[in-house]
Amino acid sequence: MAVATQNTVDSNVLGAINGGGKNSRGTAQDLQDSFMTLLVTQLKNQDPMNPMDNAEMTSQLAQINTVSGVQELNATLENITGQLDASRVLQAAGLIGKGVLVPGERVLVGDEGATTPFGIELKTPADNVVVTIRDASGQVVSRYELGEMKAGVESFVWDAQLEDGTTAPKGAYSVSVEASLNDETLPVTTLSYALVSGISTGSDGAPRLDLGGVAEPVSLEDIRQIL
Repeated sequence: MAVATQNTVDSNVLGAINGGGKNSRGTAQDLQDSFMTLLVTQLKNQDPMNPMDNAEMTSQLAQINTVSGVQELNATLENITGQLDASRVLQAAGLIGKGVLVPGERVLVGDEGATTPFGIELKTPADNVVVTIRDASGQVVSRYELGEMKAGVESFVWDAQLEDGTTAPKGAYSVSVEASLNDETLPVTTLSYALVSGISTGSDGAPRLDLGGVAEPVSLEDIRQIL
């Protein structure tokens, strides 16, 4: 009588699971079918004087069920990931033509003193917030205090008034913000305005928002406020 040793059967099972030999990695059902075939063969050829231990057989059944479950879980996660990616692309497409606030320091002044908004993001409340506007050469052209601010994101519009009372010339200006609480400096993020003109897909498959050349493309996570 031919007797299949425990090690031989275990090796065959592992080979079926790992896709050894000429077989590629199968589905969960393929693995279960292969395992049951090998198990029946083992039972038929076991040594009558040294039968297969029930605990060992139960352990093998548990192992194959675990492997099958992991494969099914991976397939489910891949499906969910695909749905999330599609949802993010649709969400990004819905922003085309909308204005957003993203990390940045630029404010644009147009005709008759019209300006683009800017924003401030605070992680914690502040009792004193100071905004400084500079021209292209770095010279301070306006500086004013906003006073207290809560934690979060708030948007503002500069009136384009210079310190001498005249209207700022058309062009690009930079904004810097200082925030403090009880005279302790707080971290602050300055936000600039941009118009979403299109979307693209990054190397990671995530959507990227084209801001019309005024800034580098950004991800959905970079958007702090939609205006």
